[in-house]
Amino acid sequence: MTTGSSSTSTADPGISTFKGEESALRAGRLGTAGLLLSVLAATAPLMVVAGVMPTTFAVVGAVGQPLLFLVLGVVLALFSVGYAEMSRHVHNAGAFYAYISRGLGATTGSAAALVALVAYSAFQVGIFGMFGFEVSSLAQEHLDVQIDWWIPALVAVALVAVCGLLKIDINARVLGVLLLIEVALVVVFDVAAFGDPGKEGVSLHAFNPDTLSGVGIGTALCFCISAFAGFEQAPVYAEETSRPHILVPRVMFLAVGGVAVFFAISSWALTVATGPAGIVGEAQKQSAGLLFGLTEDRLGGTFTDIMHVLFITGMFAAMLSFHNVVARYAFAMGREGLLPAAFARTNSASGAPSAGSVLQSVIALVVVIGFALSDSGAAGDPTAPVLHLFTWGGNIGALGVILLMATASLAVIVFFAKRGAAGAQAWRLIASGIAGLALLVIAGYTVKDFDVLVGSGPDSALNWLLPGVIVLAALVGVAHSLVLRSRNPEAHARIGLGNEAFQLEKKAG
Repeated sequence: MTTGSSSTSTADPGISTFKGEESALRAGRLGTAGLLLSVLAATAPLMVVAGVMPTTFAVVGAVGQPLLFLVLGVVLALFSVGYAEMSRHVHNAGAFYAYISRGLGATTGSAAALVALVAYSAFQVGIFGMFGFEVSSLAQEHLDVQIDWWIPALVAVALVAVCGLLKIDINARVLGVLLLIEVALVVVFDVAAFGDPGKEGVSLHAFNPDTLSGVGIGTALCFCISAFAGFEQAPVYAEETSRPHILVPRVMFLAVGGVAVFFAISSWALTVATGPAGIVGEAQKQSAGLLFGLTEDRLGGTFTDIMHVLFITGMFAAMLSFHNVVARYAFAMGREGLLPAAFARTNSASGAPSAGSVLQSVIALVVVIGFALSDSGAAGDPTAPVLHLFTWGGNIGALGVILLMATASLAVIVFFAKRGAAGAQAWRLIASGIAGLALLVIAGYTVKDFDVLVGSGPDSALNWLLPGVIVLAALVGVAHSLVLRSRNPEAHARIGLGNEAFQLEKKAG
């Protein structure tokens, strides 16, 4: 059974929505390839291989990172079993909060909506810092031109803002091209590493379970799960596909499986290139330069320069992907009274949620300017503001998404139990339960190890202030829901229904 589609037929050009056609996302814009590329772009393969992986090796000292990616792949595949089944029944650009509303009630859904908005915004704006730093570094190295990091960051804000107002299928093409080039470069490195291994040869030691027995494995889980961010975004685009009940589950499983295997192989390639015994020391010495140093030794300076450039374009793709998701969450929230009604309108030419897109552009602009003003180092030394923007944003976003996934797992169980379908869906509900518990454990480690994740030190107030951003978002969402329920109970009852509210109102009329 599928309900809530924004279009009753793929052959029907009309769009039925309880807010009117001008408030509808355009159905049929994305197929399997476009949807898959749109969500995978958020994973930013080069940023993970060049940034997340060396950081995890250096900070945690665990050689078994490849095995960890496979373990997380299993956990997230279990999560996807219930989440994908839910997507067959609920088609709503609000995704997480729509599912949570349908299972756990409108008030919990309202809290989830604001957490999603904050988490994905934090993910996006955090990348602007690293983007600006990399562009300024390349300009200094190759053009002998000194550019403050915030200048390319602001240019990127403007470019993302423009792209965010285009048709989603055009965005998908841009994201797809950039993603495929990134993947190709990483694959070339992987092949080179296995073809020219370190002194220990092509060792399988990184897949030995004993490598995951250290005390830092919880922290490693926190680092590595952020690399998967994006696969869960497929339902956000459900209203813009022709067959959401088929395409969304398909893309989710392709994404989580592909990401797990790709990152496991790539992190294994890093251990092979340095030797398992040397990977931690090399990562600590070279940090984010590890990948580029290894490619220069094996593939030459030209290839490494190309990889640096694609590292930048990959970050741009990730920023655009997160921007699109935030815009659609804002659209769904405006449609259901959680944001002003203006956010529920789409651009007549492109069908893009223009108000939500502008909102995210303004958020990014304000945050980048704020961090630029905090850059008081000599000649605009970017180190502190960039590291803060990137690590704070990324870890706030990761914590929010982990908690959303855990809550959605519970919502799936309750949703089908309330429908009397617990027996028929038993194995999916068991999978959701296992995944939910595992995600809660990872969330606990994330909060516990926040000082390590953001490099703040054990006694820093940031260790509770930054996770507190997610808690505050949830509390504001609950308060807003309670106010809405007292002032406009009909709107409150529609939270999570999306376009299905139109069908219910037609039947009632």
